Amino acid sequence: MGIVNIEDELHEQLRRAAKASYRSINAQAAFWIRIGMLCEIHPGVTFQELVARELRAAGVDAPVPTDAAA
Repeated sequence: MGIVNIEDELHEQLRRAAKASYRSINAQAAFWIRIGMLCEIHPGVTFQELVARELRAAGVDAPVPTDAAA
């Protein structure tokens, strides 16, 4: 495990997001990193679809998102 240096403002946003998401700061950072990596690998997939895929891969019964406009 290593140490990552980030800007103070980003750390503050991370702290706030962690509190709102009921995650530790480290867990929130890991979540953002993982989602960011998945977004780069799958640029045509929405955030909601990525989260649903991750939940299903973890064994959570996550419904497939539908397009409300259709």
